[in-house]
Amino acid sequence: MELVSPRKASPGDKVAVLSPSFAAPAVAPAVHEQALERLQEITGLVPVEYPTTRRLGATARDRADDLNAAFGDPDIRAVVATIGGDDQITVVPHLDASLVAHDPKPFLGYSDNTNLLSWLWTQGVAGFYGGSTQVQLGPGPHVDPVHEQSLRAALLTGERLEVTEPGESEDIGLDWNDPRALSEFGERGPTEPWAWAGPERSVTGRTWGGCIEVLQWLLTAGRFPTDPSVLDGGVLLLETSEELIPAREFGWILRSLGERGLLSAVDAVVVARPPTSDFTTRPSDDERRARRAEQRDTAVEIVNAYNGDAVVVAGPPFGHTRPQWILPYGGFVTVDGAERRLFADYA
Repeated sequence: MELVSPRKASPGDKVAVLSPSFAAPAVAPAVHEQALERLQEITGLVPVEYPTTRRLGATARDRADDLNAAFGDPDIRAVVATIGGDDQITVVPHLDASLVAHDPKPFLGYSDNTNLLSWLWTQGVAGFYGGSTQVQLGPGPHVDPVHEQSLRAALLTGERLEVTEPGESEDIGLDWNDPRALSEFGERGPTEPWAWAGPERSVTGRTWGGCIEVLQWLLTAGRFPTDPSVLDGGVLLLETSEELIPAREFGWILRSLGERGLLSAVDAVVVARPPTSDFTTRPSDDERRARRAEQRDTAVEIVNAYNGDAVVVAGPPFGHTRPQWILPYGGFVTVDGAERRLFADYA
């Protein structure tokens, strides 16, 4: 597919900060306020809230109205989600495609925001996977350097960056209502090297994908082109959410993508480091490593079954773990299986 890469913002421009799914700022306003301050400090952009940004229980229509207002306002040069959720699929039918066609703007989000990113993709507008203000910007002593670097590239500079391993990771931070959440990270530990599989060749292609649970919803709802050839030569991005689905379920969904013809269409697959713990579930370090390895092995096995020519890398942190890299969605990513390096073009 041919997609438009929206023009970059400049310091002093306005950026919409919206809650298209769950209004997390209503639950933890202090984290939200710190996120807005850091967003402006890092980018020079001026955050603008909308009526449902802090409104719990806002209807799908009201949330869509705010998105339409942001996409239709010429003074707004980018749209950033506060967080994901679980019902954005009900918001999408109320969106006005003519607004994004008239004035394309970059949208940043992940998890449930896979709904909106994929909808924009079908409208021919590229976005960016990642960038929740409530998770990556607000909590902790500072913004992670890799997140800050990719955030600036997505919103302002548009350069090509190598996606590297930060060397540490956390599955979940402190409870937002704990005062320490504003100044401390969650429990972090060392990471494993990324796993590579498939041919030793370099692939550069446009991306599509996102949170695999949400992709299952999109395909069930018929919100993807019927012809899988739209992904020919592309790069499939896959990650799992804080629901901590087992590798077996991940494999079932991935197998369904294969049956749909999506795995045979792409030239590369990038699978994010998965979260393996939450506030109530905390397996041992060995068990968490085993769960990550099981998902990795499942991904490699199933992709290979449908497309032995695809380059696969598992481990890059662009999903529900932190630090998080923001990646192009509909833009270009290079997966180099020969040099075992990953690059993202934020143009």
